[in-house]
Amino acid sequence: MAKNIVEKIFEAHLVSGELKAGSPIGLKVDQVYTQDATGTMTWLQFEAIGLDRVKVPLAVSYVDHNMMQSDYMNPDDHLFLQTAAAKYGAWFSKPGNGICHQVHLEQFAAPGRITLGTDSHTPTGGGIGMIAIGVGGLDAATVMAGSPFEIAMPQVVKISLKGKLQRPWVTAMDVILEILRRLTVKGGVGKIMEYGGPGVKDLNVTERATITNMGAELGATTSVFPSDQRTKFYLEAVGRSEDWVELSADKGAKYAEVITIDLGQIEPMIAQPHSPDNVVTVKSLSGTRVHQVSIGSCTNSSYQAMKSVASLLKGNTVSEEVNLMINPGSKQVYEMISREGLTADMISAGARMLEASCGPCIGMGGAPGSRQVSVRSYNRNFKGRSGTKDAYIYLASPVSCAVFAVKGEMVDAREAGLAMKPFKEPKRYLVNRSLLIPPKDDMLDSGVIKGPNIKEVSVRGPLHDQIEAEVLLRLGDNITTDDIMPAGSKVLPFRSNIPAISEFVFTHIDKTFSSRAQAAKTKGGGIIIGGENYGQGSSREHAAIAPMFLGIQAVLVRSFARIHLSNLVNFGILPLQFERPEDYDRIESGDVLRMNNVIATMKGNQRYEIENATKGYSFEVISTLNERERDIIEQGGLLPYTRAKAG
Repeated sequence: MAKNIVEKIFEAHLVSGELKAGSPIGLKVDQVYTQDATGTMTWLQFEAIGLDRVKVPLAVSYVDHNMMQSDYMNPDDHLFLQTAAAKYGAWFSKPGNGICHQVHLEQFAAPGRITLGTDSHTPTGGGIGMIAIGVGGLDAATVMAGSPFEIAMPQVVKISLKGKLQRPWVTAMDVILEILRRLTVKGGVGKIMEYGGPGVKDLNVTERATITNMGAELGATTSVFPSDQRTKFYLEAVGRSEDWVELSADKGAKYAEVITIDLGQIEPMIAQPHSPDNVVTVKSLSGTRVHQVSIGSCTNSSYQAMKSVASLLKGNTVSEEVNLMINPGSKQVYEMISREGLTADMISAGARMLEASCGPCIGMGGAPGSRQVSVRSYNRNFKGRSGTKDAYIYLASPVSCAVFAVKGEMVDAREAGLAMKPFKEPKRYLVNRSLLIPPKDDMLDSGVIKGPNIKEVSVRGPLHDQIEAEVLLRLGDNITTDDIMPAGSKVLPFRSNIPAISEFVFTHIDKTFSSRAQAAKTKGGGIIIGGENYGQGSSREHAAIAPMFLGIQAVLVRSFARIHLSNLVNFGILPLQFERPEDYDRIESGDVLRMNNVIATMKGNQRYEIENATKGYSFEVISTLNERERDIIEQGGLLPYTRAKAG
């Protein structure tokens, strides 16, 4: 029987279940990696499970998000992560080594394998022909403890590429922006995007990785490219030729849907505020003034991106109205462009060079001014994510960004009158692992060092059979994890201190939420009401842990984003959906909702009757939990569930 790429990889890793769309499956995992914004909780959770060493073939702990060391909290957490990695048998990527997805692509990603990462942009690895999925930290911890990764089998959608890009002015970033324009941020929910067609050969591995990275904004489980001769060329260039295997879909492989895209018809694209799918052509915005430009992030910080930008900036000067910031994706990329004099070209043009980290992408420095226009080669432009709530954030390719920086305004790069050398993929990349610490066999008795800001893991009790709670917030569509739990330099240092970080829940929407939730907790807790695609964006499980800590009993919405739904289950919050969407319109903040026989209903048909005790009417909601998820919620979350199974 003809198989697609996803089926081939899943079949080779299948532990339980059937590869039928919607069916629960268990998968053996080859690699797990964390980053420091989510990794502290992940390693605390792994520690709480009680094992001596990780049970996966490869685990890596990266530091790339929380690099600002304005006080003791971030460096303390970095030391905790380093000592935890040493004790439990993981690699450790030190601060300065680079962004986890870029470094992992260079050092560890390999075709045919399955990787989990505690970051929503883990699908970057799909560019090299692997299944790479973003998950919450507790999912990663249990997999590192030896459990299979359990997921509902997604539909597989083929995106068939033909033609060639209009190089050098049209890039892989323009491809994924065009896909977002067509499919929207909800277009990939419950799906894996598998790329194929003759146009695939026009894209090298780092270009493919840009597309799979930002495929996360489609809501897709992941995205994957074939492993072909271009994959082999890249792995040989980074010194890992032994990791290459050929991998492609069989002729006649089946897909849920096929979407065809002609690369030659794509032009420079740009996402307008405040969503990655609000995409138009750059040409349609010509003349729009630009105040800030940021180039880099895990989406566009490769050697190719940096060299292209340097070539364009060489001999030019950044507009006096523009503040240009550039963050290369890894130490290796930084060293390569430095040795070639490209960093000097950028600095000479007027760029501010940042360290190899996430930086402004998550609001960790680099915030634009009030009401300013900032164009970024990043993957998200949610309102307030930059650190400035009233700024206007646009997303474009690194080439377009560099053109805007020089011109001071938006202009189609093909018509800007600037010169840029075509990029030629190097036969050999610089390899330097000086900031990458391998696991050691003699560290079992070593201690894990915890600073005063690191608190123990928060765990809730078992599910109550009756829930009577106040609606604390009624929200609209596409609520992001940034809306629920903001990032940025003020909040992220508390990521290992749940009581402290809980004070920031929903602060972008309602500054009184935390205090009201604490008060409601003593009276039975609270309920959140939301619209479509609730919880899109980051994998940060703090958007579930902190509401759990504040006593949230249930989240009732029209539909959920995948990772956040999983995180709610993992922390014992009941995820419910309206049976009739119009019932959403009848509920207001302050209403008290009552549910009886919750456990029996959850274990039965999962159709719950809710009484609006304030307004005197009832309505139906549903959950779509599999048997394992029901058991997890009944016991109060994945950690007590895992402990019970181990005991």
